Order: sequence, then C-alpha cells, then structure tokens
Amino acid sequence: WLVALKNIFSKQLPNMPKEYIVRLVLDPRHHSMIVLKNSAVIGGITYRPFWRQAMGEIAFCAVSANEQVKGYGTRLMNHLKEYVCDKEAMTHLITFADNNAVGYFQKQGFTKDVMMEREKWVGYIKEYDGGTIMECHLSAQVSYTEFPAMIRKQRAAVDAKVRELSNAHVVYPGLVHFSAPAGPGGVRKPIPAEHIPGLQEAGWEPPGLPRYRLLHPNCGDGTPSYDNLNKFMRALVNLTTNHADVWPFLEAVSAEEVPDYYDVVKDPISMEVINARVDSGEYYATLEMFAADHRLMFNNCRLYNAPDTVFFKCATRLEGFFEAKVAQGISWKQARDRGVLGDR
Repeated sequence: WLVALKNIFSKQLPNMPKEYIVRLVLDPRHHSMIVLKNSAVIGGITYRPFWRQAMGEIAFCAVSANEQVKGYGTRLMNHLKEYVCDKEAMTHLITFADNNAVGYFQKQGFTKDVMMEREKWVGYIKEYDGGTIMECHLSAQVSYTEFPAMIRKQRAAVDAKVRELSNAHVVYPGLVHFSAPAGPGGVRKPIPAEHIPGLQEAGWEPPGLPRYRLLHPNCGDGTPSYDNLNKFMRALVNLTTNHADVWPFLEAVSAEEVPDYYDVVKDPISMEVINARVDSGEYYATLEMFAADHRLMFNNCRLYNAPDTVFFKCATRLEGFFEAKVAQGISWKQARDRGVLGDR
C-alpha cells in the first residue's frame, strides 16, 4: 500500500524528486493515511507528527487523476483531522503548499495566517521554494467526519424554521398574461397587483395615491388618479414635441445613418415610443416612469454625442424645459393642505 501511495505521489506531484518521496513515505517517523477503493489505493496523505508541539506537518497529499473531483480529497482530509485530533492529541496541522494546492487547502479550512508560535514550527517543518505556509487549527469539540451531516441537519433546521415564519417556499404558477401576444406598440394591458398570486400573502399592500396634486388644466380635480395622470402626461408630451429642440428625438435613430449608435446606446428610446406608450393609456402607471423615459432619452443623447455638438445641447435644453413643466404641473404644498399625505 505504501508503494502504491508512493507511486500516486510521484505521478501527481511531478515537481517532487522521486527519491525524496520514497524516503518520506517509507520513513518510520512519517505516518500515512490512505484511501482504498475496491482494495486499491487511490490517494492518501503523508504527514509527520511532532508530539511535543501537538502539531502535524503534511508532507504530501494527492488523489489519483481518474478519481479527482469526486470528493475523496475532502473526505480524506476530514478523516485525517478526526484521527490526529482524537488519537494523537494534535491541535494544529501545518504544510507548505505549492500554488496548485493553495486553493484545495483553503477549502479544507487552512489559512495563510499562521497563528501558532513560530518557535513551534520554524526549523522543524520542511520548507520549499515557492511554497506558501498554511495552518489549520483543530478543535476536539468538532467531529470532522460528521461535519457534512451536521451542516445538512443545520440547513434543514433553518429551512424548517423559515417555512414556519414565511411563505417564501411556496411556488405559485406563472402569469399566463405574458404568454399572450402584446398589443399595439408592444404594450400589454397591466394586471392589477392584487391579482398576482402570492403577492398579498407576502404582505403586499396597495401603495395609495402619489403624494402630490396636479395643477395642470384638464386634470380633473387634481387628484393624481390614473386617468388624471394620463391627461397630464399627454399634455407634457404635446408641450415637448412642440419645442424647438425636440427634432433630434422625434424618431428612433437610424442604424443606417449612424451605424455604431446601438453599439453605444443599449437602451434606446424616442418621443415616438413615449407618445405610443402614453396613447395606450396603460403603460405609464406612475409619473416617475414617464419622467424616467424622458431622462433616459436625454442621457442616451449625451452618452453618444460630444458636449460641443448641437445634439448634446438640444438634449440639455429640452431636459431643462421638460423638468420645469413637470415641476410647474404638480404641487406638494396643496397635497399637504388637502391631507393627501395623511398623518406623519
């Protein structure tokens, strides 16, 4: 078995001289733990215990190439920790890991920050050029071979407690609404939020009306209801499309005239699209959504065009005009006076 283990080390650790591997594996001062599969050695660890320091130095650790990525390395290391902690009263494992092994040892609980006193290991363990010293502190209170089962039990306990406190584990059927063809302009009729399965069970409550009032004429009583908001947005679109600086934004940018535009602008939009969404009467549920599309349009323009271009300047002037008209059309003060905000 030791000869078979030596052969695995020689094959999996090509940078180590074979004579050196033979000397350590067969050295009585070194111990080896092997992995057997169908009575054949497929991997193992060779280590040297230092009894006075309660420390073990891992010299070699490898699993044969055709048995890797199957969890044998982790199980091997867990059994080694359990054995040296329980049978040999060790409190630390230490090793010099090459660049290819650092990741493996980190996953097994080793760290590059060696907390053990230097006098316990300097001059005792073997040092290698290009290696990284790594340490693992062992605890007698932990059963390393039962550790995966313990984690599974803890995860199951946490999951059961979460199921008691919430409905997050309940899976509802998808919305068939989105499998149907979209309407004109790609707009779909909105679904009332209270009709979405599971939303009310999750604690959702209707948000209520926005915290402002509409001042623009033809907006009814000024309450920011869905219909009144749509009238306000229609008025804003009319004002914007009649502005002298709107001409670059009326239609989508032609890919034939500006071939690289859509390589730069990933979310294009134009007044033509905004107008269609307002006409649908169903796309913009809030004034914030409507204003966000305008700001996206202006930002797209400034993203693609240099500051000294006429397009960039049009975007800045038109944005200022649009923001001013939005501010003029709503009032927070009247909302407070009429109690729209409610108690605070």
